[in-house]
Amino acid sequence: METRVAVMSIIVESPDSVAAINDLLHNHSAYIIGRMGIPYREKNISIISIAIDAPQNVTAALSGKIGRLPGVSVKTAYSGVTGGADE
Repeated sequence: METRVAVMSIIVESPDSVAAINDLLHNHSAYIIGRMGIPYREKNISIISIAIDAPQNVTAALSGKIGRLPGVSVKTAYSGVTGGADE
């Protein structure tokens, strides 16, 4: 199956959504290349960046599920780099 490299930027304004985000990311850990989380205490938010290599429909579904959580914003940027699972 063809995959695409993408980066998700997540801003968390509601601490109540953190556990749900972590569960979703854990469920997709096979696709995640790397993750960086930054607590911005002065503004009471968290910033999470995810690098992912997955089929586009998997990335879009994950982004949609995260974006529907209360107090969470997500944007995804896709690379032109593609590949198959056997490459």
